[in-house]
Amino acid sequence: MQKILIIAYYWPPAGGPGVQRWLKFVKYLQDFNIEPIVYVPENPNYPITDNSLVDEIPEGIRILKQPIFEPYGFASVFSQKKTKRISSGIIQKHKKQSALERILLWIRGNFFIPDARKYWVKPSVKYLSKVIVDEEIKTIITTGPPHSIHLIGLNLKRQLNVQWITDFRDPWTSIGYHKKLKLSRIAQQKHKQLESIVLNTTDKIVVTSKATKQEFEQLTQKPITVITNGFDGAPLQVDLDEKFTISHIGSLLTDRNPQTLWKVLQELVNENAAFKDALQIQLIGVVGKEVLASITQFGLTSFTNEVGYVSHSEVLELQPKSQVLLLLEIDSNETKGILPGKLFEYLNAKRPILAIGPENWEAATIVKETNSGVGLVSTAESALKNVLLEWFELYQKNKLQLNSKGIEKYSRKELTQQLANFIRWESS
Repeated sequence: MQKILIIAYYWPPAGGPGVQRWLKFVKYLQDFNIEPIVYVPENPNYPITDNSLVDEIPEGIRILKQPIFEPYGFASVFSQKKTKRISSGIIQKHKKQSALERILLWIRGNFFIPDARKYWVKPSVKYLSKVIVDEEIKTIITTGPPHSIHLIGLNLKRQLNVQWITDFRDPWTSIGYHKKLKLSRIAQQKHKQLESIVLNTTDKIVVTSKATKQEFEQLTQKPITVITNGFDGAPLQVDLDEKFTISHIGSLLTDRNPQTLWKVLQELVNENAAFKDALQIQLIGVVGKEVLASITQFGLTSFTNEVGYVSHSEVLELQPKSQVLLLLEIDSNETKGILPGKLFEYLNAKRPILAIGPENWEAATIVKETNSGVGLVSTAESALKNVLLEWFELYQKNKLQLNSKGIEKYSRKELTQQLANFIRWESS
């Protein structure tokens, strides 16, 4: 069985979609004659934890750990709440940021390049160099963000000339988050330089969307393959909510605030008594203050159930119970290739998906191709209202159902087979 070393930051008990990608790859790699050895930090500062994911770690998998130093601990002396928010990617709009928050963002962006986990690189390279030689490992995989993880792979590649595969769950310098970090010109150039070095030194590149592949193809000649996130197992058999539940699952950040949706829902509540009696907006996960303020502004507070963060096992139960699943993305050119991890579990839940995001959004295309719902741009107010009314009328008749197709290719085992093939693939 071929041994590979997987170097990651997010691993159970970390919560969120980032951890599940490699947790599931590790679960199935042995089915394809590959033995994964996982290297993760011993004492990470995860902004969200989900202890239920610990139970999903396959038995017998070797997990190596080394301590990590993260400066978030020092920053939290000044403001633990603001530091946790920034480390989890929730950044308020500039005009609503406090002076302290602006300072923390500037320090984060300009002193910790590529990110605040950079201090784990050097000790990890020293530790893993011996592991790779002793275990006769020929292939290593680094997964980011955080993109400092790729610098571990870069140094190991230079020292040992192993096959190095980089997995980009998100883009590097083009992601919208970068624009909020108050980067100086020098810091921006440093990120670009590191991105270029990684992309042109690695042997193979894995990305999660076609858009990221197209972006990277302009920066490197290295082989690139798209392996999306996915779903695992059959959906739970549960009873549907009695209410006309529109559920959003996952972090609902400020810039994803669907103002048009709130406006349309307010109109429907005012115009349709039955709709008013049945509506429930369910927000599962971390929600930005501006989102909650908008819900209040449009008079929807009494219809809203803010659940907060729940375990992944609870998410798998809530999704198939919901009447409608809400998928949101920032309306910008940079987000067209973003495929939220929740999309694939939404597909598996087999409930109608309402995808609102940028024009030509890759996620909306998948929703349409699989006959799993509707994709709209954020300004399509009339179309949005018509879809909600149509679905509500079907809900009233107990006929709001899906006949989706072609979602099997997004199963975790199928995706792992693609990964195994790419690991073994040799360019001519």
